[in-house]
Amino acid sequence: MGNPEEQQICIKAEEQELHFDVLDMNNYRIEKLPKVHKSGFEKWMARLGAPIAVSVFVMIYYFSDFSFLDFIDHSALKGDALKRFNELGADKFLRINYAMLAIFATAIILWITEAIPNYLTSFFVIIAMVLTGVTTEKNAYAQLGHPVMWLNILSFILASMLVSTKVAKRFALWFVITFGKNATGVFMSFILINIVLSIFISATTAKATILLPIFMVVAAIFGASPQNRNNFGRNIVLQNLFQINIGASGFITGSGANLLAGSMIAGAMGWSIFSFQDWFIASFPLAICLIIIGWVVGTKLLFPMKPNEQVPQIDGGIERLKTEYKSLGKMTVNEFKSIVIFVAVLSLWATDKQHGISQTAVAFMGAFVALLPGIGIIKWNEVDIPWHLMLFSAGAYTLGAGLEATDLASTIVEALFSHFGISIETPFWMLFTGLTFVMLFSALFFESKTMRALIFVPIAIGIAQKFNLPILSLALPVALLIEHVYVLPFNSKPAALLYTTGHYSWSDTFKFGFVMLLISWIAMIIYGETYLRFLGYTPNGVFF
Repeated sequence: MGNPEEQQICIKAEEQELHFDVLDMNNYRIEKLPKVHKSGFEKWMARLGAPIAVSVFVMIYYFSDFSFLDFIDHSALKGDALKRFNELGADKFLRINYAMLAIFATAIILWITEAIPNYLTSFFVIIAMVLTGVTTEKNAYAQLGHPVMWLNILSFILASMLVSTKVAKRFALWFVITFGKNATGVFMSFILINIVLSIFISATTAKATILLPIFMVVAAIFGASPQNRNNFGRNIVLQNLFQINIGASGFITGSGANLLAGSMIAGAMGWSIFSFQDWFIASFPLAICLIIIGWVVGTKLLFPMKPNEQVPQIDGGIERLKTEYKSLGKMTVNEFKSIVIFVAVLSLWATDKQHGISQTAVAFMGAFVALLPGIGIIKWNEVDIPWHLMLFSAGAYTLGAGLEATDLASTIVEALFSHFGISIETPFWMLFTGLTFVMLFSALFFESKTMRALIFVPIAIGIAQKFNLPILSLALPVALLIEHVYVLPFNSKPAALLYTTGHYSWSDTFKFGFVMLLISWIAMIIYGETYLRFLGYTPNGVFF
């Protein structure tokens, strides 16, 4: 029977279970979800990460002699790299390449192992690049004021506007109530909800936070719970995880990693910023196709639902959602204002090439109106800006600036191609399929989308330059695959968050995720040969 203390714990647990209302959205707030504790392997990674990172930095910077750095083609340098070469001379320029390689490798180790918080790794990156002379203090510190950094901050202000006025919640509840009479209607509703939220909210974790209580209640209505798993529950959570990420890929504002990739491509192209319109036209059709394919694969093939799982199981379940919706009351003036600002900002973003006003400037105007006393909607203390993520992003942009100042990515590409005997005659399709494959399946091992963007977008740019190909022919397809981080719980924060719902197992998410990675790779190859070729991004007649 156990001791009296254990009996009391069991009794309390049983009482809590008896009083747990599966249809109460408050039960699914993030702070009430089970915490995912690090496994033994993850704990060891965190413990060993710092000493390994320090050792790698010291070995590369002070003791290594990498012959591949001899591949630096000084005559081909341009932009910041040429400027640094002229300032420092050949010998010192080679030295800062060693420094950049050491800092890059150290940062990757610290970000992967999470030995220290990600924003502290960014602190290390910024100061290390200054002290080793990779870049100047002005350039290193200025990354916090990068236009894309401002766009990130302003996007969080606009997202806070939608959340604080409860427009986002009202919109999601209304859609599910209106179209959620059966399973198909529910899934279609969440597809549209995820796409709309992706336009404005550049944090996939924030979208997951908004939607989680809603789809958890919907799961309960259709008879699914962590204790009573069924295929509707598996699908509703896994589909939302997939849609949260892939929906973000359709818009450059969909995530900070998209903004970073767009910034690096724009820099290589000599542009000030990557157009919202250009990204949308190139990426949105693929995002929609993959979301629909993911719905078919999940609900029809991998986790087919029984007839009784496709209709509400709890009497009055939808009524509870209606009660939640009615509790929001009538639309307030601030809600109408936020919708007007939302539509105005979106319209200006979508037509940025026509009027010439940058995405950041448009977001500035929207945030200004939203915060304006007497006219605006929210106060500054109601704005939720995750500054630790901003500092992490600042370090990532500084790392990108360092790669540009040293031209290290192109040097590494040159060395690798020479080592493996890859010649200039290598057909484009081999480069395209190889890069997209590596980008997609690297998501199995990396935890940060930003990290993958930092590694693979510069490599794609370097390969395009080496083969005298248009930069966008390789860099843009690679950038469009950044958001594929849904296979395993540690692949992204939304994946870790949604795994705690208990509606699916590791094998469930791996089965669905891995199949979608394969499908996405094939889809990207077809997309490159057809739509991207039509837009002029990929060369004609390179695949078939």
